[in-house]
Amino acid sequence: MIIDKLYDRVKDNGHVCVGLDTDMAYIPENFRQKFIFPEDALFRFNQKIIDATFDKVACYKIQIAYYEALGLTGLTVYKKIIEYIKELGCIVISDIKRGDIANTAKMYAKAHFEGDFETDFITLNPYMGMDTIKPYLSYVRNDEKGIFTLVRTSNEGAKDIEYISSIDSKRVYEIVSDKVETLGKEYLGQCGYSSIGGVIGCTHVDEALKLRNNMKTTFFLIPGYGAQGGTADDVALYLKDGNGGVVNSSRGILLAYKRHENILHFEDYSRQAVINMRDDILNAVKKLKDK
Repeated sequence: MIIDKLYDRVKDNGHVCVGLDTDMAYIPENFRQKFIFPEDALFRFNQKIIDATFDKVACYKIQIAYYEALGLTGLTVYKKIIEYIKELGCIVISDIKRGDIANTAKMYAKAHFEGDFETDFITLNPYMGMDTIKPYLSYVRNDEKGIFTLVRTSNEGAKDIEYISSIDSKRVYEIVSDKVETLGKEYLGQCGYSSIGGVIGCTHVDEALKLRNNMKTTFFLIPGYGAQGGTADDVALYLKDGNGGVVNSSRGILLAYKRHENILHFEDYSRQAVINMRDDILNAVKKLKDK
């Protein structure tokens, strides 16, 4: 199953997931001026980041909105980035956060697990109900695909709905986590984790150990590190025996060059940012284990 490949990438390369949430404004002006068409600059910027980091990361996450916003040319770049990452033998998470039902969900599944935008994992929003996930499951079972469902997100507004208490004093995100864990047990890989994972933000750490203990077979996609305030020590609480999750960082890696005067080789600063993040998390995991 695809989760076994991701598990092995974490074991070999660490936990870093590079978020290619690439705004055109992130591209250095002197680099952008080399290209006649903006979409070419966008692809080459991403390509250089990938080339500089693929041997040090677990995977890449591409937020589709940044490419949809540019219309057909942007979606062409999105397609090319997915293909390029897969050519290197790396894993792609397409961050699409779809959350619809029945035939509409079937079409979303077809769009992102087949054809031009075919990817390894997608993100889904189950807050309309667990039947939003069913149309994707045949791909998980038969076609080496995976899902990360939103469970408890890293944004401040998560408290508006996800933290509401139910009649039996369970928070909404806890109910969702139970359902994701139960569903995922039907799709376990040899590593012991499921190809149906959960998005668990690391910016609210009070419930970290409870979540990890309740979701023993759920692999986590962990946003919130760095720019959103999450630390390596926070992240370590969501892992198990040094694995069980990947940690996303976007701006901290894409814009690492802005902390330096020489930006001619921006990709070198991204590589160093990945290495620093990887080591930061590995050291936090070791420190927690040694306690």
